[in-house]
Amino acid sequence: MKNNIIKRGISVLSASLVMVMMGACSEADTLELQPYNNVYEDIAFNTPVNVNLAVMGVYNAAQNGIYKTTPDATNTPRGYVFGAAYVEQNDVRGEDMVNTATFYQLTYTATYDGGSPNNSHYWLNGYGLINKVNITIEGLKKAGETGVITSAIRDNYLGEMYFLRALAHLEMLKHFSRPYNFTTDASHPGVPYRTTAINSPAAIEVGLKVGRGTVAETYAKLLADLDLAEQLTASKNTRSGNAKITRATKEAAVALKVRAYLNMRNWQKVLDEGMKLNAAYVLTATPEIPFIIANNYNNSESVFTIENSANTNPGTNAGLASMYNDRSLVCISPIIWRNSKWLVDDKRRRDTLMVRTAPSGVKFVNKYKDVTNLSDGAPIMRYAEVLLSMAEANARLGNNAAALELLNKVRNRSLANPATQAYTSSSFANVTALVDAIITERRIEFLGEGMRWGDIHRLLYDDLVPTPGIPAKMANGMPTAASFTLGTPYTGPLGVAMIPKTDFRILWPIPNDEVVNNPTLASQQNPGW
Repeated sequence: MKNNIIKRGISVLSASLVMVMMGACSEADTLELQPYNNVYEDIAFNTPVNVNLAVMGVYNAAQNGIYKTTPDATNTPRGYVFGAAYVEQNDVRGEDMVNTATFYQLTYTATYDGGSPNNSHYWLNGYGLINKVNITIEGLKKAGETGVITSAIRDNYLGEMYFLRALAHLEMLKHFSRPYNFTTDASHPGVPYRTTAINSPAAIEVGLKVGRGTVAETYAKLLADLDLAEQLTASKNTRSGNAKITRATKEAAVALKVRAYLNMRNWQKVLDEGMKLNAAYVLTATPEIPFIIANNYNNSESVFTIENSANTNPGTNAGLASMYNDRSLVCISPIIWRNSKWLVDDKRRRDTLMVRTAPSGVKFVNKYKDVTNLSDGAPIMRYAEVLLSMAEANARLGNNAAALELLNKVRNRSLANPATQAYTSSSFANVTALVDAIITERRIEFLGEGMRWGDIHRLLYDDLVPTPGIPAKMANGMPTAASFTLGTPYTGPLGVAMIPKTDFRILWPIPNDEVVNNPTLASQQNPGW
């Protein structure tokens, strides 16, 4: 039993110290685990250079986890958990993108099970990242105590680790737990919040006892981590170049709190946290600027992005430009393309800049353009999200004028003629219509950025604009050119039926390997699996 837990939960630092790697341990490896980990962890944190390399290894784990279809298969990169897999999986769980082939078919059609690689690897790599964070937190504290690094450097690194730990747990909640308001006090099962490094046989026994807790408890712990991250991490203004958005910052911690509080429906806290960022970010003049190769790592509105390069990227089978562009494996759905709130002359429809029209007439997202080196960053948070979250919070609190101002702030930069096309107070009959417009704006603005599932999930039990479940979608496969004809909403055939919110398939199952080898989680499997 312990061998499989080690495979999933124990991370060891490589001799080269270039990255933190997931240990895939045989019986012999298990027997030698303690001295092996002791040696490499000691080396990893014995000089300032090595400490920095260890921290960079955690970011590498966030960008590109392992992918194995059989126990003896070669580990291959697939962009788990916050690289390309984050964008692609969260897109195709919704209805606004179409899976054109079979690559993400199980996710798209909700025909996954506990052994399906895409969702089981999400768990594997998510908790692998969390364990690497926890090992690094221990190492950083020791390096600070022994004087290897200064307290200021230690604190900044620690803040980055707390941010990544919170980000990973928040992502797990989105796929493996019901939304916050599923019960009145969020007392339904959350996900295991792991804060202890699993790097020895004794630590495995401790880890086996960590259960799911409640959703309320999980959010409390991740918000505590984000408060620490805000306190300890350096501001983006102290960083230069790509690091402003590819490293966790004080501002990124605040932006992630905005997302967490939106999920929790704590509207006032969304506003309190969001207002902290008013002077930190500015929307770019036009919507395509964050996705131009020369600028997508250095623009005024990106908050946190996972970095890719020619030397380190998710590879052909997961690179964003490969999947969305070169190989055309995920296209825009006519469902959103023909939505009446997306104006015909909206700049986000512009060919070559934001959209790629194939010779067949099918529309594809063109936010990821580097098909050669796959160097496009995977966007995790942009300031536009913060503004739209604040718009929604204001609307729900009855501050309609403030909500309208923030909604237009994001939308107007994409309009051909804001003076005549901007929303006004007369555009909406009631608050439900206003909130619906904000949600639709999120669908348009973040198309192809992995944001849709988060909104579907958090709105399942909403009082104003509830999503009925996993929405009905076009059939898995390439749509016809005629289905993209503008002028009327799409009313054509939907090949994937809606899955009601009460259905067990709303949630992914805890992976088979986990429940087989972990008696605590075996008794806490999601119902129906």
